[in-house]
This record gives sequence, structure tokens and C-alpha cells, in this order.
Amino acid sequence: MIKFNVPGVGEYELEHLVMDVNGTLAVDGQLIDGVAEKIASLRSQLSIHLLTADTHGKQAVIDRQLDLSAVRIAVGNEAAQKAEYVRKLGSEKVAAIGQGANDAGMLAAAHLGICVMSIEGAAKEALLAADLIAPDILSALALLEKPLRIVASLRK
Repeated sequence: MIKFNVPGVGEYELEHLVMDVNGTLAVDGQLIDGVAEKIASLRSQLSIHLLTADTHGKQAVIDRQLDLSAVRIAVGNEAAQKAEYVRKLGSEKVAAIGQGANDAGMLAAAHLGICVMSIEGAAKEALLAADLIAPDILSALALLEKPLRIVASLRK
């Protein structure tokens, strides 16, 4: 669990990290360098969940690289499926990271939504739904390793 208090916002007790894969953790179906190590370092504090439509058909390889098993999202109404996944975990205990339009629902549903800028871009829906914007996935994951950065950005 990662716990911190944001003045003017409240307490965070994060137990789950839900992430989109393509565009967020991977580009063109290839895991971004450094992501596996960052995720491994967070596994002792957070339960890691991957959600994907497996756009590039390479999720099995990524699963092996991360020693995780991603949840496949059915084509159609993807944003709602991802948001529902977060709600079933208990939104107040979830941090979510994504960048696509179909990630907006999970970013909004999560207690902490982080939109990452990506080589694929970042959809305006995801930007508007997020609590924080990070320049890349490694920076987003570093926020969770050093939550005082989150406090500094979100305090009111």
C-alpha cells in the first residue's frame, strides 16, 4: 500500500495500480525500456493490473516480460469496461495510468488518475479525466515511488 495525504484534497491509501498497455507501457507492441524494472519495484506495495485490447497482438510476450497476465478488453465500449474494472477493485484504492481515449473512464474512476504523454500522443479525453499529467511512463511510475511529488502537484 502507498499512503499519503494531500492538503486540501485528503488521504490516499492506494492498493492497486491499473495500467493500459499499448501507448502507455508499450509502443507498437514493444515494452518501453525501463518499464519492467519500475513495475517490479512497485510490486511490493501495489497489486499490478494490466488492461489491454491487445492492438498489436503481442500481449503474451509483454505478459512474460512483466511476469503478469493482462486482462483482455473486448472491442467496443472499451472505456466503460476499463472504468468498471477500476470500480470493481474499489476506486478509492486505485491509481490508474493511461493515455488513450479508451483510458479516460478508468482515469476518472480511479482515486488517482495519471495521463502519460506518449509517442502515440495523449487523447484529450484522457488528459481531461486525469488528476495528473506525466511526460512519460517512467516519470508516472516514479510518482508512485516518491508520492511527495504527487502531494506537491495536487495540494490546494
